[in-house]
Amino acid sequence: MNTATRVKLSFMMFLEFFVWGAWFVTLGTFLTINLSATGLESANVFSTQSLGAIIAPFIVGLIADRYFNAERILGVLHLIGAVFLYQMYKATDVSVFYPYTLAYMIGYMPTLALANSVSFRQMKNPEKEFSSIRIWGTIGWIVAGLVISYVFHWDSGDNLKAGALKNTFAMAAIASLILGLYSFVLPKTTPVAKGSTEKSSIGEILGLDALKLLNKKDFLIFFISAILICIPLAFYYQNANPFLSDIGLPNPTGKMAIGQVSEAFFILLIPFFFSRFGFKTTILLGMLAWALRYAFFAYGNAGDLSFMLIIGIALHGICYDFFFVSGQIYTDGRAGEKYKSAAQGLITLATYGVGMLIGFWVAGFITDYYKATGSEDFWRSVWIVPASIAAVIFLLFALLFRENKEAETQMY
Repeated sequence: MNTATRVKLSFMMFLEFFVWGAWFVTLGTFLTINLSATGLESANVFSTQSLGAIIAPFIVGLIADRYFNAERILGVLHLIGAVFLYQMYKATDVSVFYPYTLAYMIGYMPTLALANSVSFRQMKNPEKEFSSIRIWGTIGWIVAGLVISYVFHWDSGDNLKAGALKNTFAMAAIASLILGLYSFVLPKTTPVAKGSTEKSSIGEILGLDALKLLNKKDFLIFFISAILICIPLAFYYQNANPFLSDIGLPNPTGKMAIGQVSEAFFILLIPFFFSRFGFKTTILLGMLAWALRYAFFAYGNAGDLSFMLIIGIALHGICYDFFFVSGQIYTDGRAGEKYKSAAQGLITLATYGVGMLIGFWVAGFITDYYKATGSEDFWRSVWIVPASIAAVIFLLFALLFRENKEAETQMY
């Protein structure tokens, strides 16, 4: 890959995740402060991500892979997305905000796969080249958080009380507009199935044939655990920023970027952990980290224990990389050549789709429940729930993985 192409793809990844990080991290706080949303109303808004993830395969599989260049669809979706983000910026009520968010996420979630597709098609050795491109997405997410907290101070003090978080949607809209226009100068990525005379079933197009992998006991165990662990994960996305803002932690959005710095660091350690400890131990460490981070959140807001909050944020690298990234690598190894892409789509649908959809609703119910009961330590009560769920999932699947040898011996 030449330098010019590398720079183009890196900037694309930067903008792709800057757009998402510019508003999604602070969404929970925005809904509470600006729109006076209940826990379940917030859950419905957050669940638009899951609905978008469920619908995304239809857009990518039925349209992008067969009829139009990936970079052109990427551009069109981000241009349309800029309009919806602007409408989200203007919304003053949850009932108005929700449909624009749903429309936006249905269009945005497919762009994650499209950005990857544009990148992979330019690479001779994706295993070695992709990480150096993808890391710019993490940097984009980090920069968005730093800008919100340390440049504009939208998430703190009087600015927060005055509803300044609405400006995050305007910033995201501008970035989406830039990315939409920029996408048309990206390397041409023609549809792989265009002109093919071979007929494909709907199951093949949408990746549903990968369901056959569930006949393998080790993959079935991982698949179920991936869905369940996304229930506590949803608590973090929905409640972490409102929690940190509510307890008065300065510049909470900027501090949450520590999680992405941690993510970039720990992803480099995955090969070492795989070779030293194996897949099962690595993924179980990721599951255990979820329980620990929520325990830190539950008890870190007491006395001189605020350092536990920062540790809880920093654990994001282990939580995400050791479970989700390791799981993607594991899935690639277990799928075989025929089902590689379909299997990745299946895991994405299971996690960001089904798992987090359930998780957002559970988080919304728990939040409203403890508010209604007038719990003296509201946030501790909330965080103990995902900590307990994650601990139970860890113990359950530690036993199941222990009984199943295939997860380690047949991975490669």
